[in-house]
Amino acid sequence: MKIIAVFLTIYFTFTIGLDAQQKPQYTQYILNNYIVNPALTGIESYIDVKAATRQQWTGLQNAPETSYFTAHMPLGNTNEWGGATSSGMVGENPLGISYKTDYKASDPHHGIGIMAVIDKTGPISTTTANITYAYHLGLAPRINLSVGVGVGINRTSLNTADITLDDPNDAAIINNGTINKLKPDVNLGIWLYSAEFFFGTSVQQILPQTISFIYNANANAGKTVPHYFVTTGYRFWLNDDITVIPSVMLKYVNPTPLSIDLNTKIAFRNKVWIGGAYRKNDSFSGMLGFNLGSLLNVGYAYDFTTSALNTVSNGSHEIVIGLTLNNRYQVTCPKNF
Repeated sequence: MKIIAVFLTIYFTFTIGLDAQQKPQYTQYILNNYIVNPALTGIESYIDVKAATRQQWTGLQNAPETSYFTAHMPLGNTNEWGGATSSGMVGENPLGISYKTDYKASDPHHGIGIMAVIDKTGPISTTTANITYAYHLGLAPRINLSVGVGVGINRTSLNTADITLDDPNDAAIINNGTINKLKPDVNLGIWLYSAEFFFGTSVQQILPQTISFIYNANANAGKTVPHYFVTTGYRFWLNDDITVIPSVMLKYVNPTPLSIDLNTKIAFRNKVWIGGAYRKNDSFSGMLGFNLGSLLNVGYAYDFTTSALNTVSNGSHEIVIGLTLNNRYQVTCPKNF
């Protein structure tokens, strides 16, 4: 029983100290801000589908592994090219400087979506599934505001087969299999955006929960806590072919210090992009991506660990693959970041 209590303590507190969060972290958040903010539900003109996998601290046994699937779409989008949810025009470079000039705020519309995240560290894994909704409206002639909510379930699982006890008959292990704990999950977000910038705030895991795999649920139990995010970025046009998007993400999880992610993405004709990122007291990252026609986009990131874990870790790998379904006007890249 002591072993279970110790592992719970490590998982729910020590991991916060390393990552400043219990929820997974993402280097390529710029490719899918929807994963941390439900207010982006339906922000593009098509059905935005993404799948990703992240292998963190490769070379370290039982290191975190994360996979996710997301899909969202607008309801009631307009057909004006400048609008935030317009279907666009077929062209070689749809986000040239003229896009900035012609941009208009969207008409009010709704968005719906789904997301599923699986995060595993050692014998404990967490699966979260949410349905999301957002409402978008034009706040000014060139500025949009959206508010979103995600609701679903969170399942925390302990695979007892991966735990070795001094006493195989320890009463703390009620079976030699997987113990599951189901809890409700609620997320909220706000997103302000235009042709040039975005700014958003969100909170995940709003409902604090007590997680215990032992008989006495009031003793040595782990606790989940809310995660707060602030994300902002700006798009600069160097010329009609090259755009630069610096961005920052702030994450706060009580009682740890504020976590800071800095990110820069440079795109050429919105077909090929490179980027770099820095996570305070954790890592530097290099990124590369392609928009392959109007259907498929791919992004890859490698994190160079700078924390004390670099003595046992070979860094982290992250791959994001996206599909733009029902993309009637063949928009070749996300217009709203």
